Amino acid sequence: MSELTYTSPLPLSAARAVVLHAQQLDAPLVDGAPDADAIYDTVERVGWVQIDTLQMVRRSQYVALWSRLGAYDTAEFDRLIFGDGTINHGTADTDGGGDDGNERRLFEYWMHAACVIPLTLYRFAIPTMRRHANPPGKRRREWLQDPANIETLDAVMRHVRDHGLARSADFERTDGRRGTWWDWKPAKVALEHLYNTGELTIANRVNFQRIYGITETVLPRWVDTAPPSEEEAYLTLLDKSARALGVCSPMQIPDYFHMKRTPAKPLVQRMLDEGTLVGVDVQMPDGTVAEQVVHRANLPLLERAADGEISPRRTTFLSPFDSLFWAKGRDMQFWGFRQILEAYKPAPIREWGYFCLPILRNGELIGRFDPKLERKDATLRLKHIYLEPGIKPDDALVADIATAMRSFLSFHAATDLVIEQCTPRGLRRRLLRAVG
Repeated sequence: MSELTYTSPLPLSAARAVVLHAQQLDAPLVDGAPDADAIYDTVERVGWVQIDTLQMVRRSQYVALWSRLGAYDTAEFDRLIFGDGTINHGTADTDGGGDDGNERRLFEYWMHAACVIPLTLYRFAIPTMRRHANPPGKRRREWLQDPANIETLDAVMRHVRDHGLARSADFERTDGRRGTWWDWKPAKVALEHLYNTGELTIANRVNFQRIYGITETVLPRWVDTAPPSEEEAYLTLLDKSARALGVCSPMQIPDYFHMKRTPAKPLVQRMLDEGTLVGVDVQMPDGTVAEQVVHRANLPLLERAADGEISPRRTTFLSPFDSLFWAKGRDMQFWGFRQILEAYKPAPIREWGYFCLPILRNGELIGRFDPKLERKDATLRLKHIYLEPGIKPDDALVADIATAMRSFLSFHAATDLVIEQCTPRGLRRRLLRAVG
């Protein structure tokens, strides 16, 4: 492995700095509202942004961008994904800038989970689409061979071709059963299958409900749809993940896009053997030294972080689904912080709350809070805010959290803040006063 010029091992603070820089979570926010290019660049930098349905505050994909950009126009983000929400119209631009009327630069598909992804990566999702079209599991194969399901798939595709766009609500149940979120009607199952196989693409969302279109009518004409080999796709996504992770253990890289570790292992080893990944010793929180890896493109960041040139100075709040936490174990490994979503736990056994947002300050995860946005009253209610053991709420810390909280309130169009409980006691009064 390559030799590095700073003194080894890399200090923990420097490793954290590289991670947060790679995730665009290190520098203070700049003045001015980010434009569409800044929003796109943020998605491209982290690779992809996870979507989730929970909305105790704004949905996770919007919060993840706020954490990195501060207050921004979410409609700009939606336009990057959906354009004007219609299918292709007009002719291709003569300057190669894309389709007239189709401003999409992002799309929705599976990556770490359901994600918003740059369209420049579209072709590398095609092997996943092919696996959905030819599933290995017996149950899925039998479903695809069922004549009733074949008929439903054909009928759904005919409907979308005839109408241009379609949503699940356009189809009535015909099986006499009442649908729930886990008991989809046949047409909804068919829509999802056709989306998973790439025949349909999400063209728009209205009230978060998916609107599907035939893929070739939704994608801008500049999108490369040449299918890569499965190996090429995996190597491209592993490379992108390693860049976005900053510093990590080798087998955390496939976690970033939810690749199984068994097929990932030889490809990661190949990246090590070819020098795409470089080994680096890192001083860990428990005093041990662990061998990690860094993408060779990020090697200059190690030098700058070790010299103190890159030093995290951001205070922000993170979605539970933030990409900072996708690599398994890194919450404890680098920060000694246990990040867990407790929304699916029974209330009596929750340790912190239903939907806690971690608090990041100057490179450390210092606490978390459990919020609920009361939209009708324009009130953000914190059921409980916790600081980690040993974190002292001095004036500077309270001021930093208050500054981030004012931005968070503005992002949610909330005019009032209510804090029900604080740990440690006494923080509530000081924080409310600082928020103003």
